[in-house]
Amino acid sequence: MITISSLTKRYGATTVVDAVDLTIHDGGVTALIGPNGAGKSTLLSMVGRLLPADAGTVEVDGLDVARGDSREVARRLSILRQENHVAVRLTVGDLVAFGRHPHAGAQLGPDDEAACESALADMGLQDLRHRRLDQLSGGQRQRAFIAMVLAQDTPHVLLDEPLNNLDLRHAAQTMEVVRRLADDHGRTVVVVLHDVNVASHHADRIVALRDGRVVADGPPAAVVTRDVLGDVFDHDVTVAEVDGHPVALHFASTRRVGSGHPNMWK
Repeated sequence: MITISSLTKRYGATTVVDAVDLTIHDGGVTALIGPNGAGKSTLLSMVGRLLPADAGTVEVDGLDVARGDSREVARRLSILRQENHVAVRLTVGDLVAFGRHPHAGAQLGPDDEAACESALADMGLQDLRHRRLDQLSGGQRQRAFIAMVLAQDTPHVLLDEPLNNLDLRHAAQTMEVVRRLADDHGRTVVVVLHDVNVASHHADRIVALRDGRVVADGPPAAVVTRDVLGDVFDHDVTVAEVDGHPVALHFASTRRVGSGHPNMWK
């Protein structure tokens, strides 16, 4: 279980995440949605100990993430960053093997090799294992980083915009992997998504943020509604049901409050 208590992040006078309280129980897929600047990635980065919090705490199965031993945190929690910068001379296989370091260090055993092989297969990268990262497309690199997270084999998985640079087929396959992590392996997955409809189709729970605060939290049917999405994104949205899932059909060309081209980006 992930317990987030009064979590806060400030940059100067700007509060990016404002005293957020969330409890994410074991299992299932929780999606974080919201407009640009809502605090989604910052929140996830604090949960994953990539950023220090200015106030509040994060506990994973009772372990304080900020104070816990780094290796122990890495055994419980893995995170895909929104942006990744590594030596381009690494091969895909080398990168994925990094996911096993919290368990095995630099010397991988048979179980570690099996975990890497499984992650490569999940992301369709077996034929690219010897390819260097600088020889890959953006989408292939993204899949390689996701494979590294999968190889870490933690009970809690954090994914910050995993669909970046992925085409339609690979985005769908990636979300199928996310669902299998939860459904077949009992993992707890928290994922930042920009596409409301992907969240609606694949998540069990959607947490909507705006201005650093949680403004809606519940199953897709309760969050993907015209009123809620209008409040979250400050846009008029038409919502219909397709195959049992609420779907946002389009965004209006003007904001909910006010109109006129000069103010459209405010």
